[in-house]
Amino acid sequence: MAALPEPSLILSFEEARHLVERHAAALHPRGKELVDLLDSVGTNVGFSAGQVLAEPVLADRHFPPFHRAMRDGYAVRAADLSHLPATLGVIGEIKAGAGNKDIPELQAGQAATIMTGAPAPPGADAVVMVEHTTLQGDRVQITKVVAAGDNIVPVGSEAKRGERLLSPGLRLDYGAIAVAASTGRSRLLVYRKPQVAVLATGDEIVDIDVPPGANQIRNSNSYSLAAQVQAAGGEPVLLPIAPDEPARLRELIADGLEADLLLLAGGVSMGKYDLVEQVLAEFQAEFFFTGVLIQPGKPVVFGRIPGRVPSGAGATAREQPASPPTHTYFFGLPGNPVSTMVTFELFARPVIEALAGMTPRKLMFLHARLKSEIKTKTGLKRFLPAILSGEFEHAEVELAGWHGSGDVAAMARSNCYIVIAPDRDCIAAAEWVPVLMM
Repeated sequence: MAALPEPSLILSFEEARHLVERHAAALHPRGKELVDLLDSVGTNVGFSAGQVLAEPVLADRHFPPFHRAMRDGYAVRAADLSHLPATLGVIGEIKAGAGNKDIPELQAGQAATIMTGAPAPPGADAVVMVEHTTLQGDRVQITKVVAAGDNIVPVGSEAKRGERLLSPGLRLDYGAIAVAASTGRSRLLVYRKPQVAVLATGDEIVDIDVPPGANQIRNSNSYSLAAQVQAAGGEPVLLPIAPDEPARLRELIADGLEADLLLLAGGVSMGKYDLVEQVLAEFQAEFFFTGVLIQPGKPVVFGRIPGRVPSGAGATAREQPASPPTHTYFFGLPGNPVSTMVTFELFARPVIEALAGMTPRKLMFLHARLKSEIKTKTGLKRFLPAILSGEFEHAEVELAGWHGSGDVAAMARSNCYIVIAPDRDCIAAAEWVPVLMM
């Protein structure tokens, strides 16, 4: 019988997170593809995450390509406004998109009406906002001094031709799409999304279209994990529910190991029928941790199976060991739905992002004032479903009123987690607390 991991593989949250980040840093995406610009951000931005850029995007010209007016008003020579009020002759009007033949050259004592985004005329070195002027026929009176460069964006100040604007490893969003479009890129080279197998376990769960028995529950974990996988940049592959029976569990785990990452939900606690670690050990699994001192989600498991071949390899490659050996990573997530969702965000997400080609990033907490007092026990770092509310700079946060790790309705009401240090048993109202956004 394969050896089970030592009980001592229980880490603090910080130790476990850093360990996952170190392994994620060594992972690479499995391939690249050329996609149309809008296809790179997914079909539903904000739910299905955009893909990750696999090539640099360079400026194809100077940005801006001309001296650009930042305000509606009058293009002037700043030296002409040394004494106020100053009256200048208006010699023309320049609108955005004007051709060179429509742009007059300013001489001393002259001004030109100009619109935001229009090219500044030769001879002008500033723009006076229209609010500080009075037009009288073909002359304008100006009552505010400007310095050379005011309200004009110089040519090439945003980027020079050939300068890198976007780098590989960037998750594409609307800002990146705007940059790519401004350089004339209708297609982008992106990393392929990793395939992530999702395997829910347990005799107590049934498919969502099957009427549950009196003591059964529907399989919400596979679907919540699939949504989280998509949001992290992966492609979920939902496997059939695994019963609490070693032979069938072994078959389904073998299927899941054909993906780039395997997520198991349930079967990782200490009960008689919690078989996941035992079966993984039969695959010569290397366990990095089998628990983390957090709540919810303490019995989370992280490890890898040696000698697996990345998805997309042909049959011949599967028959012959790769050189050097590759691995398939796995997470055994607790079966309670809230624990499943929390541990995915804390530990599985950085691995999926790495497999998607994304540049690594650290986990950061925000801070908000606590709306109501919290009392809890010490010993575990807690990530409790919560609601962040308020307006403008006045944010406050409170617990979502959840009733344990099976309360999915509380998760649906939540938009963040309150993070409580393991040495705190009471946090007073109005105290600043760390918050992890969902």
